[in-house]
Amino acid sequence: MTGTTPAGARNEAEAARVVRRMFDGIARRYDLANHVLSANIDRYWRARTVRRLRPILDRPDARVLDICCGTADLTLALARRRAVFASDFSHPMLQLARRKIMDRSAPAVVFESDALRLPVRDGSLDLITVAFGFRNLANYQDGLVEMRRVLRPGGMAAILEFSQPSNRAFAAIYHFYSRRILPLIGEALTGSHDAYRYLPESVRKFPTREELAEQMRAAGFSRVRFETMTGGAVALHLGSVA
Repeated sequence: MTGTTPAGARNEAEAARVVRRMFDGIARRYDLANHVLSANIDRYWRARTVRRLRPILDRPDARVLDICCGTADLTLALARRRAVFASDFSHPMLQLARRKIMDRSAPAVVFESDALRLPVRDGSLDLITVAFGFRNLANYQDGLVEMRRVLRPGGMAAILEFSQPSNRAFAAIYHFYSRRILPLIGEALTGSHDAYRYLPESVRKFPTREELAEQMRAAGFSRVRFETMTGGAVALHLGSVA
């Protein structure tokens, strides 16, 4: 398997089913858990991402798609600057996303789709984004190839994802929190024992920042670069289409 490896999954199809079922089960309390577990720093990560993407978001008639959108937090942040499409393969997550979009009268349209098989024409988008969802794909390289497929020349992919801190002292604190404290709080908030034990394991197994950058180049992206946030706990990777 070349993507996420949740417990009990023997192949990519099973991995996708396990992940979908997991997120379906925690959808109702997902936003609360995210904000509590990150001490609301997740809002800053998304806001900083949007700032980095302003040159594309400010293009006239730019077409934007936010994949693995979950409950639409990044979608809504992007939609403050322009109309956005968004997709996810968890139906309960999309129901909550639609409700939030309607409550805010945001210029966003959501649809249900697997990020590995997007119902989008080749070369039809200027920007494709994913926040904390790429790590859950059943095949990372296929996901990158699909993102590259739908972008037109001059377009960009942005992947905001958890990473490993570089500072040894901070890394020790981070790992203790993510492996010992986070699962307890996550389970208390959502009632899911498995989801918040899967989270730190999925981060631990995820490619390093350098490895992900190299995979993006192999998928056809140019000018690949990344920047870290919060001591390296999060990284934003950007890749352009020549």
